[in-house]
Amino acid sequence: MPRPFRIATANINGIRAAHRRGFDDWLATRGCDVVTLQEVRCPVDALPEGAFGDFHAAYDAGELAGRNGVAVLTRQPPAAVRTWSVTDPDRPLPRALRTHATEGRYVEVDLADVPLTVASLYLPKGGLPAHLQDPRRMREAPDGGAKHARKMKFMAGFARHLAASRKAAAAQGREFLLTGDLNIAHTRHDVANWRRSNQVEGFLPEERAWLDAQLSPRTLVDVVRRLNPDVDGPYSWWSWLGRAYEKDAGWRIDYHLATPRLARAAQVAVVDREHLGVRLSDHAPVVVDYDLDALA
Repeated sequence: MPRPFRIATANINGIRAAHRRGFDDWLATRGCDVVTLQEVRCPVDALPEGAFGDFHAAYDAGELAGRNGVAVLTRQPPAAVRTWSVTDPDRPLPRALRTHATEGRYVEVDLADVPLTVASLYLPKGGLPAHLQDPRRMREAPDGGAKHARKMKFMAGFARHLAASRKAAAAQGREFLLTGDLNIAHTRHDVANWRRSNQVEGFLPEERAWLDAQLSPRTLVDVVRRLNPDVDGPYSWWSWLGRAYEKDAGWRIDYHLATPRLARAAQVAVVDREHLGVRLSDHAPVVVDYDLDALA
């Protein structure tokens, strides 16, 4: 039986911290063909030795010190790499995304050995709209809804960019896979305490409606949910506070969103809650095995 093609996505919340927790061993032993990362949080010249193991890394660190940074790691050098920090005359960034171009939020590669384009996205966390902000319940000072408005503007622009990327891949005979930390839980099955979260950033009605609009049987399919219908989770993020992790009171905000044919080729999806008994981050890698022979 042929070996499945294994793709993982992980928000590692700082590659140096993740290495101290065993990320290098996870990367070397998990058997992945492609790994996408978010919140690498490290300038290129400060990366730890062997930061990405034996993989070829398409990495956009961005220009915000200690923040963001996305990568796609591949076994073979990719056929093409696209980031927002390098202008692509054939696919200009929507106006709403231009202020984010140097933030290290998106990288996309065409695989050399498989007709597949894989992207890694770190979508802004955002905040609450002004009418939901209550200083008594907030850790940060109210901002009048500025972070929420910024996130919604980002999502409006990214919807156009995502459609263009998916169509460009199709024009080249490639499937398309968007992975990463979207900072949105889609349905009540994606948040452990969903009743309390209806007025929390990441589970607001307008955020969930946006994600609804990106998914359909003809455009992009939520692979993990397709393989795990009508169940709670599997969650991929837990707060460090309290006993959220022990109680599995998490959120599912890390995704594989695939074109329909690729989604149908997905066989197994798992969340690596820990590696050798240690959490790699406040997020956990989401690993999916694809039967690419089914695409032939």
